Amino acid sequence: MNTHIQITAARVEASFWRFSVAPMMDWTDRHCRVIHRLMSRHALLYTEMVTAQAVIRGDRQRLIGFDAMEHPVALQLGGNDPALLAEAAKIGADFGYDEINLNCGCPSDRVQGGAFGACLMREPALVGDCVAAMKAAVSIPVTVKCRIGVDDQDPESALDALTAAVRAAGVDALIVHARKAWLQGLSPKENREIPPLDYERAYRLKVANPDLPIAINGGIKASSEWPAHLEKLDGVMIGREAYQNPEILLQADPLLFGQEAPVTDAFAMLEALEPYIAAHIERGGRVHAFTRHLVGLFPGRPGARMFRRHLAERCVGAEATLEDLRAAIAHVSRHEAAAAA
Repeated sequence: MNTHIQITAARVEASFWRFSVAPMMDWTDRHCRVIHRLMSRHALLYTEMVTAQAVIRGDRQRLIGFDAMEHPVALQLGGNDPALLAEAAKIGADFGYDEINLNCGCPSDRVQGGAFGACLMREPALVGDCVAAMKAAVSIPVTVKCRIGVDDQDPESALDALTAAVRAAGVDALIVHARKAWLQGLSPKENREIPPLDYERAYRLKVANPDLPIAINGGIKASSEWPAHLEKLDGVMIGREAYQNPEILLQADPLLFGQEAPVTDAFAMLEALEPYIAAHIERGGRVHAFTRHLVGLFPGRPGARMFRRHLAERCVGAEATLEDLRAAIAHVSRHEAAAAA
């Protein structure tokens, strides 16, 4: 168990999940998480989903390695085999992760082919077995991220059944994406947008389970929305907004934790990021590993369009350098504008 935040299985404060950035495939890799950490000391960060089999059999450093500055950081696992998930959870805990999360919400074709992710909403007893096995293998929190149901399930009974099963298994927290998932007929992108949001269902779940930490996810954009959710629940998890408008993370620490943000603005974040990029280049990596996560910066500032264009044209190839990133930043005015450039 890592020594950064001293979590014990016996007592995990609900405030640990007060604010988090969702696991997002192809987005929340280790480089993205460094960027996000530089803008919030307190946000709980999640990896992309990694299957249990990949963790056990694959290149672990490539798949689940992370920088110590990312703490608190959680590993999200995909799978449906309790023994494999327990083994992968133990590996993640030994790597120093602060939490292990089981994905019960992804509706992708790949996930459906393996009968895990959102498919597990139909198998609450199996999810309970998975959680119990992981809890027995690690001393850090084990959590579940789920939908409110899939396909024609009744969200009342489906979510209650899953919650009862994981509670009995000792789950430490539940993160509820407050939409159904449709396993047939909608793409993963459409599943994040078309099924209607039902925040009230998550609120009712909390009323029925007052001692279980519950966080909400799905469609949360403006920081002005966070306090209202926190009046009813223990945590707010934001997803695409954190990626497409990462500067929103600068509001998390002042608004939710009573502390100043680590940096004053995106320009200061980029200055702080340079040593990480330089070290990555020295190890043979590319600037693009970081710059691909920066295209959402500077909304509303003159020069933002030129910044994005420069990133796309000059910061993609193997020959790109820190100087190319600095040249992209130089296009952007440090003064806000009423309309995006």
